[in-house]
Amino acid sequence: MLGKTTDLDVLEIFRDCGALLEGHFLLSSGRHSPTYFEKAQVLQFPAHVQHLCAELARRFRPELISVVVSPTTPGILLGYEMGRQLDRRAIFAEREEGKRVLRRGFHITEGEAVLVVDDIQTTGLSVREVMELVREQGGEVVGVALLVDRSNGAVDLGVRTEVLLKMDVVSWEPAECPLCKEGVPLEAPGSRHLSASHSGGPR
Repeated sequence: MLGKTTDLDVLEIFRDCGALLEGHFLLSSGRHSPTYFEKAQVLQFPAHVQHLCAELARRFRPELISVVVSPTTPGILLGYEMGRQLDRRAIFAEREEGKRVLRRGFHITEGEAVLVVDDIQTTGLSVREVMELVREQGGEVVGVALLVDRSNGAVDLGVRTEVLLKMDVVSWEPAECPLCKEGVPLEAPGSRHLSASHSGGPR
């Protein structure tokens, strides 16, 4: 593909990879949804990762970015490729005792300009966790880069945010989920939930 990548281009990639799923899903946010983006089906193809990150990197290239930070686990692939394209360090924040932390000798120095990169946003929880970590380390979050925003722009992260695909995808709190009330089996494909054999809320 040549030129700028549009939202339709991104949607086509997800559909071609079989990554746009319909059913009853437990999201990483804890909410339930009839739609799930299985980004791993896209991220398994280096050419797709390179192409998608090229558009995000193009948008942020004028910024004075020192380091790219992403949450584990799929975000690592995107963060690394963004770092490569921007010729900047790429590190990742892991979860430890309910918080995002830097391990493996990773660090952010006082005043460093940081770009946070993630894959799919619903409530913005993962990104906010990383942003909080960056600020605790003394870094400055200059922007956020996302593949997909399921909130269609409703989530305000308080910094410049660039998204390749915005969609208004319905989701519910577990107690309000109509699919639970209908007894539709719940699937939990996200990294925070290893399995879900029931139709109730998150464990």
